[in-house]
Parts: sequence; structure tokens; C-alpha cells
Amino acid sequence: VPFGGASSYFTDWRADDPVLGRQRWTTFLTEELPPIIDSGFGGNGRNAIIGISMAGTSVFQLALAAPGLYKAIGSYSGCARTSDPPGQLIVDAVVGGGRGNTVNMWGPPTDPAWAANDPYLHADRLRGTAIYVSTGTGLPGPLDTLDGPGIRSSPAKLADQILVGGALETGAVRCTRELRTRLTELAIPATFDMRPTGTHSWGYWQEDLHRSWPVFARALGQ
Repeated sequence: VPFGGASSYFTDWRADDPVLGRQRWTTFLTEELPPIIDSGFGGNGRNAIIGISMAGTSVFQLALAAPGLYKAIGSYSGCARTSDPPGQLIVDAVVGGGRGNTVNMWGPPTDPAWAANDPYLHADRLRGTAIYVSTGTGLPGPLDTLDGPGIRSSPAKLADQILVGGALETGAVRCTRELRTRLTELAIPATFDMRPTGTHSWGYWQEDLHRSWPVFARALGQ
């Protein structure tokens, strides 16, 4: 689990950013890290990757950048469509939240790099990879309560999770529905867990990890 990389989309940026600095995450995650894991932890060369929120987009981009590297990918509350106007707004908001500039990442909005990094447009290249995708709808769910994970009986934290987390999950579910339609059109099998409720928050992602593990276990030969 890499630390850092907030607002970076875990991609290789084309230019150093005045605030976020040098970002070469694709190179690190797909080329440098796998052999370190194999040598240091007795790996067998079979890899899988999971991401939440922003990283739930990145896992698709990394799989496309390194064909065959990952046997399985998991995306919890991500957005796999990044180059259409709504997708670009989301990317701008995420990168801008860290005071970064997307021009340093993929260039101006009309630059071909945006489409090149859009998993929705290149979904056909995901064929043969086990895929698990999950999202809520943004409506408050069973974990959005005062005694829910991480809330610690704080009305302010609960309000933030419901209002901000709800809005973020509303965007994620739109992207997820579009990806599900696209993969169905391409006849690419994937597991989609579309909860009827739930916000953009850690309690649901912890549940997603447990629910998705059988997909990863099969792909990794466990």
C-alpha cells in the first residue's frame, strides 16, 4: 500500500507540478514495486490491485498501462470514465483538491492524453482480467449512523459523511453504471456490487474488501 499520491491519480505526470512535485506513479507501481514485493515477500509473480475512490480509477489505468501484470483488479467507488465533460470535472476537482494542475498531468482538456488514460474508452483491453467493481448510491445506508465506523458519535462527522460522502458516491455510481453497460456490450465478464444505499466512506470499502476477496483468491490461485 503506497503512502502519498493524493490527488495524483497514481499516474505518470508529463511535467513536475509546482505544488505536488514529480509524480511517476505508473512507473513505480508497474515496474519498480512488483519485483520488490516478489523478492521481499516471497511473491510468485501473480499480481492483483485494488483501489478506492480516486485509486478506484487508477487501477484500471494501471492495468491498461501494463497489460498482463494484474490478474485481477478491484475498484471501490471509483470512476472509470475520465475524458468526457463530467469525467473531466471529477478529475479536475480531485487534482485541484490537492492544489495540483491537471495540465501538468495530462495536458489541457483537448489533449489526446485524456482519452488515452480513459478506461471506459479502452475497456476492450481489460478482457481476460478478473474485475470487481462496487459502489453505493449516495443515499444514507446502514453504516451512515452515529455508531457507524469512524463516526465516533460525532454529529459533525456524520453530517460530513452523509452530505459530502453522499455527493461523491452519486458521481461514482454514474460512472459505474456506464462502465457496467460498456463491459456488457463488449461481453467482458465482471462482478458488479451495486448497493442500493451507502456513501463514499471507509466502512463500506471494508465490506467491499471482504466481498471481493473470492474474486481475487481465484485469480491469484489461492
